[in-house]
Amino acid sequence: MELLTPEEGQMALRSARGAIEYVCAKKPKPALKLTPVFNEKRGVFVTLNIKGELRGCIGLPYPVMPLGKAIEHAAGAAAREDPRFPPVRKEELEEITVEVTILTVPEPLKGDPPERPGNVIVGRHGLIARGMGTSGLLLPQVATEYGWDATTFLDHTCMKAGLPNRCWTYPTVEILTFEGQIFSEKK
Repeated sequence: MELLTPEEGQMALRSARGAIEYVCAKKPKPALKLTPVFNEKRGVFVTLNIKGELRGCIGLPYPVMPLGKAIEHAAGAAAREDPRFPPVRKEELEEITVEVTILTVPEPLKGDPPERPGNVIVGRHGLIARGMGTSGLLLPQVATEYGWDATTFLDHTCMKAGLPNRCWTYPTVEILTFEGQIFSEKK
């Protein structure tokens, strides 16, 4: 995956912020001249925080739409549709810090189930647990933020999917990895 430049990362953040302000306060979206990378289909997540606490996080793990549209979609959904939180209010906009994570295409984690922890690189890999009709995803930065080792990261990804603890040991549960390029507003 071609990495975004720091300038393109700032464009991604401005686009996400503009989409959030549009859906929450009906402010016009900024007129940004995006570079060609924003026309490529990419996976993306937008995370919203207030004073270091999660306020919303929604994304598209697979490259199903052009990056520019995917950022706007994920940002609006993180602000208004994350089922864990009430919709973001206009009054909260100044307090929110936006983070955009551009994803590589998820790939199956190599190795048989007992070998999985040894193949997870904490701080580099994000994880998806998929099986029994459900799935869950944790971004690469989550394990680092909580100080988890690979086994704990796998366990929490299973929990996020609503799957049994240690489901990553089941041959019927698929574990996928991906990487992310993270851009964050500074507050």
